[in-house]
Amino acid sequence: MKHVRLYQNTNLQIGSNVILDEYGYHHLVKVLRFPEGKDITLFNGDGMNYTATVVRVKKECVVDVHSCEQNLSESELKIHLIQGIAKGEKMDFLIQKAVELGVSKFTPVMSERCVVKLKGDKLYKRQMHWQKVIISAAEQSGRSVIPELCDTINFVEIFNSDITNGLVLHHRAETSLLDMQPVSEVTIIIGPEGGLTSSEIGMAIESKCNPIALGNRILRTETASLAAIANLQLLWGSQQN
Repeated sequence: MKHVRLYQNTNLQIGSNVILDEYGYHHLVKVLRFPEGKDITLFNGDGMNYTATVVRVKKECVVDVHSCEQNLSESELKIHLIQGIAKGEKMDFLIQKAVELGVSKFTPVMSERCVVKLKGDKLYKRQMHWQKVIISAAEQSGRSVIPELCDTINFVEIFNSDITNGLVLHHRAETSLLDMQPVSEVTIIIGPEGGLTSSEIGMAIESKCNPIALGNRILRTETASLAAIANLQLLWGSQQN
């Protein structure tokens, strides 16, 4: 049986009993048919891995937390991805892989060329869905920190606050990441299908974001985002522990 990691939004302490939430109970007991007496790993976003033994699975799932250790999977590079909303399952795929690659903060943005238009209840439900995607990806990839999901904003709202070491992806830019000096925190802005408009790129540059290109080819939004993150981690992120 594979080792199980579950996120639980609760206080975790050695020596305490924890009742798993509805999702954790369903996944562990109903889906995996996990037996009593076996160990699982819990995490709550504080950067620690908590080892717990399953002590009861009837009606509710109770685990006994008996040890913990620091999770060293986090990169020293803090990446804030500001991503134009992609349509359909592309956005889920993009978010999932961005979490796996170590993004620490994610802001969905509605730009001029976004095909998807979200507001009201639809936007709220999509945000909740994206949060579940993030948690699931953190469980799968071995992270013990949940990347922050910010509220969806319009493109012009990006620049209402200071952007730390901003980069904007632009396939006609003459600068690449190899030309940049390494930093410990970076914000990268990437457009949806169809990319950013010239006025949006101009707005980012006026706000002191550096335009960068990832090569001579035009990439799909999901390819561009993941390629950018992977390159940032390779060049500026921490090495494998």
